[in-house]
Amino acid sequence: MSNWADLTTGKRIKALRGSDLTQQGLAEAAGVSYALIQKAEQDRGELSVGSLLKLAAALRTDVGVILGQQAPRRGMDRGSRTALRQLSDAVHESALGEWDGVEDPSTVDELGSARDLAWSAYWESDTVRVAMLASQVLMEGQVRFDSATGEERDRLAAILASTYRVAASTANGFGHRDLALSALTSAKLLAKQADDPVMGALLESTLSWIYLRGAKMPRAEAVAERAALAIEPSFSRSTQPELLAYGRLMISAAVAASRREDESKADDYISQAHAAAARLGKEKKLFGTSFGPTAAKTEAVGIHVALKNYGRALKLADQPDMRQLPSTMSKVARNRYKLDVALAQCSAGLYDKAGDTLVEVGLDAPEWVKHQALPGVIGQRIAKVSTARVRNISELIGVPLVA
Repeated sequence: MSNWADLTTGKRIKALRGSDLTQQGLAEAAGVSYALIQKAEQDRGELSVGSLLKLAAALRTDVGVILGQQAPRRGMDRGSRTALRQLSDAVHESALGEWDGVEDPSTVDELGSARDLAWSAYWESDTVRVAMLASQVLMEGQVRFDSATGEERDRLAAILASTYRVAASTANGFGHRDLALSALTSAKLLAKQADDPVMGALLESTLSWIYLRGAKMPRAEAVAERAALAIEPSFSRSTQPELLAYGRLMISAAVAASRREDESKADDYISQAHAAAARLGKEKKLFGTSFGPTAAKTEAVGIHVALKNYGRALKLADQPDMRQLPSTMSKVARNRYKLDVALAQCSAGLYDKAGDTLVEVGLDAPEWVKHQALPGVIGQRIAKVSTARVRNISELIGVPLVA
């Protein structure tokens, strides 16, 4: 389907729906109104990010496919497809004990270092390197874990759990939900072996994200809230790992609540996240996860955008400490934040600024941006002012933004 990007969003939805699924059937499967489906297929009005997520889940596709950024069953380059296959093989074979041929596994320290490098590659959107490193850790680590005892076994359990988590996060980012859940299942079993409640809490944060990506907002919120309550720190006696995990879970719950347009609950969760961040004092990193005052603020911008509080989002983004993000902030986190800012700029009528921000993101993370929903939404809004500008942006970043 070489002309997929040339179709309108409405025609793409109709094509994905096919003749076997009626408009009413799609509405019921997605949990939206019949009127919304009618308007969407007729290209009347704009679809919110929440509605796009629900439609993508119901149509068993990715938001990027609906928006024309990717063609059906394609969209990834050869390197990413190969990396996902390698990661899938490692996740399933290591869990099943199919590690024949690994005769001299790396030491525990070497495996821990490789796990850390895999997380760094993930946050730099280097899928090929994630797959290479994570596959090594999972296969060699399971061999060593099988014969380990005592403290060594507990250390290996934590390393493997964290590595399965980075595999789950990578798979979920590409819309491979089944692989993500398989990896997370293995991670949760190992976290119990390690007896590490913080690791367990971070795994629940990842599970919340998987549900969010699948447009299961109530489940995403419930998972994060339940895990946060289980680990809720006493702010006078809390450890940094507990504060980090709790803050991340509060952000996960806030994101899910914002997608349900529950502003009251989202604000409450954000307040708790800010409190945890203030107690930390600065950005901290654990098991591939970062959290602190800057992370809380950048995530809050996205949450206010989802709630359509664009003025609040831009006011927060314009604070002095937000104008120059720390150099330690990962590529993925930085560009995800910038997309939220660009959407807020569009909604405030700052189309030129939004276009410039979108170009920054596309040039900084060209492969990552192809699999995000917001570039297409932003492009469609800018196109209402200048189609030529959007086509120019599309050429610069290599992502089709309008039909």
